[in-house]
Order: sequence, then C-alpha cells, then structure tokens
Amino acid sequence: MTTMVQQSDRSAIANGLLASLRVLKVLIMIVRGLWLARLPYARWMPARRDEAIIAWSRQMLQALDIELVVRGAARPGPKLVVANHVSWLDIVVINAAVPSRFVSKAEVQQWPVVGRIVTAAGTLYLQRERRRDAMRVIGLVSQALQEGDTVALFPEGTTGSGHQLLPFHANFLQAAIDARQPVQPMALAYSEPGHAVSRSVEFVGDTTLMQSLWRVLTARGLKVELTILPLQAVDHADRRALATLLASQIEDSLTHRAG
Repeated sequence: MTTMVQQSDRSAIANGLLASLRVLKVLIMIVRGLWLARLPYARWMPARRDEAIIAWSRQMLQALDIELVVRGAARPGPKLVVANHVSWLDIVVINAAVPSRFVSKAEVQQWPVVGRIVTAAGTLYLQRERRRDAMRVIGLVSQALQEGDTVALFPEGTTGSGHQLLPFHANFLQAAIDARQPVQPMALAYSEPGHAVSRSVEFVGDTTLMQSLWRVLTARGLKVELTILPLQAVDHADRRALATLLASQIEDSLTHRAG
C-alpha cells in the first residue's frame, strides 16, 4: 500500500511539474497573442495576417506538446470551413493550417485576455439567446465570404465526445450559398497513447473550461489529425441537403481513420 501511495505521489508531482512548464509556455504565447492584437493587424495584407495566425497557432500547439498532423490541403481564396467540434482546441488546430474567421458565441468576447485575441482575429459573434441574431450573423458571414475571407464554423453547435457526430444545423450554410462560395469540410480527430479517441480533450457535459485545460496540460502524447476533405460546390444547393452531405463526408473520414 505504501509503495502504491508513493507512486501516486510521484505521479502527481510529475504531472504538476509538466503542467507548470506548459503553463509557462502557454502564458508566453498569450502575451505574444496580445502583442499581435495591439498591432495594426487589420491593416496588414492578407498573406501577412495568415502567416502570423499560422505561426502563432502552431507555436501554441507546440507549447501544449500536441502533435499536429494535417492531411490534404485547402483551396486558396474565400470559402466556408465546416468541421466537427470536439474541443476549444479546434480553433487553434484549424488556424494552424487554414487561417479563418470563426463564428463564436458572444460570451467569448468577454473572456479575459482570450476575448481580446480572438476579437482581433476577426471573430463573428452570435447572441445565441436572441433567435433572430442568427440571421444577422449569416449576413455577416456571407459578406465576409464575398469580400474574400475564409470563415469557419461548427455546424454541430456544441462540442461532442469525438466518437460520433451530433446533428448538423444547416442555417449558417446558407451564407456560403448566398455568397456563391464553396464549403471546405474538415475532420478533427484527437488521440493519445491507449486511446484512439482522446479522453483528455473531451469538453462535454459538466466539464468546465479550467478542468478541460488542466487535462490537456497534464496529458502525454496528445495528437490531433486534421483531415481536409475535397471542396464542396454550393451552386443551386439546398442547405439541409448540403448539411447532410457534409456530415456524411466528415463522419466517413472519422470512421475510416478509426478503422
């Protein structure tokens, strides 16, 4: 019994030291993010902005010791990125490969520090408690696409366990149809030693952001695979049929990976 307690204590100490080191690295990246947010970021040329987003996002994943594997490539130019939603990490992962403006719940704008960074990145905020606000944001997404931006969203509307997709909501796909810009589906899959679907990145149920962050900070061998699927045209598309098609493509990719 004493040996087991000692081993448990050593494990707790090791996890604490690992988390402390990663916290330091993450804080450095947050400071860099705030520094970027204070620069005339909006006036930069798109290529320069994209380079800065990719660099910062990849360095953040490195700070968390998360291995990133990207399969496929996205089409240059405006598009609507659609992906399954597993974790708050999804935004960092997608930006590490395809810099995007995200649609997010309005509460994120009020988060200390993080809110300033994501706002500077051009996030489009949705007041979810206002039913009609979705129409406003759909218009903003369509406008952004027409102006040449890449916009990303998660049609599930909330995070899932990573084992299976939640139903896709079709409303925001109308923005791509209205703007006549294609949709770029992507599949996100997190794993860790002993678990093909990572438990450490789960952000479901009653899990708080701090609990999720601690699990990520103390996890070992985390890996995320971002599979960029073929571009989907939206000419004469019906948004509900499009949502069904995209969900099927993403689910097939995740199933093929698991198999």
